[in-house]
Amino acid sequence: MSLAHGRPYLAIPGPSVMPDAVLQAMHAPAPNIYEGALVEMTHGMIPDLKRVARTEHYAAIYIANGHGAWEAALSNVLNPGDKVLVPATGRFAFGWADMAEGLGLVPQIVDFGLRAPIDAARVEEVLAADTEHEIKAVLFSHVDTATSIRNDPAALRAALDSAGHPALLMADCIASLACDRFEMDAWGVDIMVAGCQKGLMTPPGLSFVFFNERAKAARDGVARVSRYWDWRPRSEPDFFYNFFGGTAPTHHLLGLRAALNILHGEGIEAVWQRHETLARTVWAACEVWAEAGALRMNIEDRGLRSHAVTALGVGFGNGAKLREWTAQNAGLTLGLGIGMASDEDPDGTGFFRIGHMGHLNAHMVLGALGVIEAGMQAVQIPHGKGALAAAAEVVAAG
Repeated sequence: MSLAHGRPYLAIPGPSVMPDAVLQAMHAPAPNIYEGALVEMTHGMIPDLKRVARTEHYAAIYIANGHGAWEAALSNVLNPGDKVLVPATGRFAFGWADMAEGLGLVPQIVDFGLRAPIDAARVEEVLAADTEHEIKAVLFSHVDTATSIRNDPAALRAALDSAGHPALLMADCIASLACDRFEMDAWGVDIMVAGCQKGLMTPPGLSFVFFNERAKAARDGVARVSRYWDWRPRSEPDFFYNFFGGTAPTHHLLGLRAALNILHGEGIEAVWQRHETLARTVWAACEVWAEAGALRMNIEDRGLRSHAVTALGVGFGNGAKLREWTAQNAGLTLGLGIGMASDEDPDGTGFFRIGHMGHLNAHMVLGALGVIEAGMQAVQIPHGKGALAAAAEVVAAG
């Protein structure tokens, strides 16, 4: 007998659960793409997007996934041959570095491993040694979705300033925007990239590049930017189609408008607090499960963990077994353990991830934790007792 029938729960770190209001908004006839309601709605969304990013400067929308936002950001401020510094804390920093290399840039990777955050002091040393200022940008992940490490943008800005280095600070907030606190202007981030399918609760297909005056000025020094990636017409459009380099992604925009209404109706500070509380709920259960020795949290220090995703190790093969059981028997899909391959576990089967981002609440999280515990019992993974009670205590305390 399977208990998976009913509404499934996709508890992966993106795409996140889509609110009914978003799906209902997208269930509409095709709108006019030249004038009228869609045009007015899109112009009105730009300030709301910037409110989520905590910036007073510029925003550009792309019909692309997060990889497209990576390329767009790089293409607007860097020339082939420019060096970029990439402090890495997991798979996605390497992905952005690879994107840079594909554009003819020269990435310098400083790898901090899979279980530690960026050491800002080490970054400052590298920048201070670059006396000719050959490094033009520092690329980093605010949250690495694979490892669940949360890095400190303000510390990186302080490192740049202390070294007296003019490089642009570029943040990947694809996994963190509208989940973890992020203050673009206050923390001195020059460029930030994000996608719509995680904290913004919209089906994959839109990405965003936010940039400040320093980044806008850097665009003037780039010899060539393709018509499609150029953020000038997108951020300051003369005509509506310039927002998107052509036809608007009509129904994604309808969904995004509904998602922004939900976020701003709750209030971004409250959204951050909800994610923090639900993350602590997950951690409370995981820390008790870990007492039996089979399960371990990838990041030990709570202060360094993402509030959107938790990465866990559970022993060779056990991650895959657990995910299969929860999906087939209880309708809960957990995240793959990506970026965790090793000689002993080349396919990363000993890891899984719990996504706790976007449109979710206490009963969803507590239900998911209950299914995970049932799955560990079913596939015989040793785990500490009392995890669900510990999670309930966090929810009760609020």
